[in-house]
Amino acid sequence: MVPITYYLLLAAALFCMGMFGVLVRTNALVVFMCVELMLNAVNLTFLAFARMHGALGGGPNAVFGVGHVSAFFVIAVAAAEAAIGLAIVIAVFRSRGSVNVDDIRTMKH
Repeated sequence: MVPITYYLLLAAALFCMGMFGVLVRTNALVVFMCVELMLNAVNLTFLAFARMHGALGGGPNAVFGVGHVSAFFVIAVAAAEAAIGLAIVIAVFRSRGSVNVDDIRTMKH
């Protein structure tokens, strides 16, 4: 059995890489990918703690616990963020011709 420390260290490393990418990168698509990486690190943390506690919650026939449901909602938010973010990036690219974050400081044309 893998100790929870390994899962948490991996999640922390993923989150730090995503945060570093959000702070340093200038391409909007890369920034959105880094945000997705951070959300996946949060999912890993939720599922690691759910596994550690063995909490399936809701009785003996329950399939999902609190950590699993939380991870499911984070996945749903990530999917919505990806769809809306990609639509915004495409609209900005069509109007400005670039997806560089530094070029898009204001939404004025």
